[in-house]
Amino acid sequence: MITLEKQVEVQRAAEQLFAQKPDWITFYREVLGLHGMVRRLYPTRESLLAFKQTDSYREILQLLTQLRQNGPVTEGEEPTRVITVRLPKSMHEALRVEAFEHHTSMNKLCISKLLEFIEKEKVPTET
Repeated sequence: MITLEKQVEVQRAAEQLFAQKPDWITFYREVLGLHGMVRRLYPTRESLLAFKQTDSYREILQLLTQLRQNGPVTEGEEPTRVITVRLPKSMHEALRVEAFEHHTSMNKLCISKLLEFIEKEKVPTET
């Protein structure tokens, strides 16, 4: 269940962490990551999806975006991983142009897209 108290609790905790000026990876892990405060307070898929539609969630994403603007993070507590995504040439070209239009790298653009809420209906299932 989404209560205003829980939303305020999460947003306040995220703002306190943000004030400490962590790198964006630490902020993500502690707030939105698999064992972060959001998933602890909203443990079911339904409650998490409901939270992701709130103003509090949008504000947390804004804080994360501000931290990401600080530049690259050196590997420290959490190593980075690489994934390979197969996509059509036309989609790759569209991403390249979109990144150029946003004055950013394709990597940063793709991470931004991965942070976006996606509805279950838009994800094909494996057969």
